Amino acid sequence: MEIKILTEDHFLQSMKLSMYAFQYKVPESDIPKRLETLKKQRLLGIFEGNELASKLHILSLKVMLGETEWKMGGIAGVATYPEFRRKGHVNALMKKALEEMNQEGDLVSFLHPFQIDFYRRFGWEVVSDNRKVIVEKIDLYPTESQTGRVKRHTEEGHTTDMEKVYAQYASLHSGMLVRNPEWWKSNIYGSQTAAVYYDSNNQAAGYLLYEVKDNILKVEEYVSLTHEARKGLWNFICQHDSMVDRVEVNLSVHDPFPYFLKQPKLKTEISPYFMGRVVNAERALSSYPFETRDISRDIFLHLEDSSAPWNTGAYLIGSDGIKFYPVKEGGSCITAPKRGLHLSINSLTAILFGYKRPKELFEIGLIKGVIDEVEQLEKMVPEFKPFFYDFF
Repeated sequence: MEIKILTEDHFLQSMKLSMYAFQYKVPESDIPKRLETLKKQRLLGIFEGNELASKLHILSLKVMLGETEWKMGGIAGVATYPEFRRKGHVNALMKKALEEMNQEGDLVSFLHPFQIDFYRRFGWEVVSDNRKVIVEKIDLYPTESQTGRVKRHTEEGHTTDMEKVYAQYASLHSGMLVRNPEWWKSNIYGSQTAAVYYDSNNQAAGYLLYEVKDNILKVEEYVSLTHEARKGLWNFICQHDSMVDRVEVNLSVHDPFPYFLKQPKLKTEISPYFMGRVVNAERALSSYPFETRDISRDIFLHLEDSSAPWNTGAYLIGSDGIKFYPVKEGGSCITAPKRGLHLSINSLTAILFGYKRPKELFEIGLIKGVIDEVEQLEKMVPEFKPFFYDFF
């Protein structure tokens, strides 16, 4: 099965496959712009005769791990025509994409799953949840008045103040996308409006991205750097009480909203959102901010990765950094040394982004080893707050 890197000659075929698989239509007037966008992506495809049968896209992006930027390959547009399904096309494309991303120096990869279990087979794991809080009109009670002000912006009047707030907010989490000006321009607004909160010193401290439609105010992003900004933005939402029947707020599971409200007992929906996976474990572990100053001994991680075999092996983590011992040909990471913890690339990914703690994974059997070493790893891994607001 030959996998080709698609050229501009194939872009229109790729777009038609996407429209068929994802059931949408691109207006004729938008096609040139869409084709131009594809030039910034790497497309892999499999042909049956002269027809493009399956394809996927790789986007070159970055995500934040605290204040550290990690190069990330975003997987998108995975699609196959129905007559070519169940032939192993996607399996081959995913593994080829991992090879391509590894060669490009990507440390991690993210994707939005149509089915979580499907992508877990290739080493991707859930790394962020979304929380939607539904507020009925009767519960739109403002908090005490704030000393700051709110200013609305449309896409045409976009302000870099929002970019600065987002960047600072992203540095307080793990896994959030590094948004460059082009991403803000082409992927954020759509038909939404922004509302930026400025404190008494005229410093931007938070923002909303929202839309009012059919008597519903939908807040797609609720970002605040201070509690003053959080309350000020909530009060702004409440000022729409004569226009809406309810408000839907999409935000991080780590945000204290709606605890501070007069009526915090609100319908809340939490669901897994994006998946991630480590592409190159040695480079990722070497740049990871392990807390090793007070550790009593080094620790071995025995890693299994069937879809990216260059990751399989033993990793010694200690105060001197990371040492990698690849599996010898015909060997297995599950054998000697007996000391250490055994885990999959999925579990390692969940741990590094802070989505799951080592003890949690040990309890449900996804880490094998002795509890003393699990507790040692628990102390070494920072308590990150994973979150992801974007989509691709």
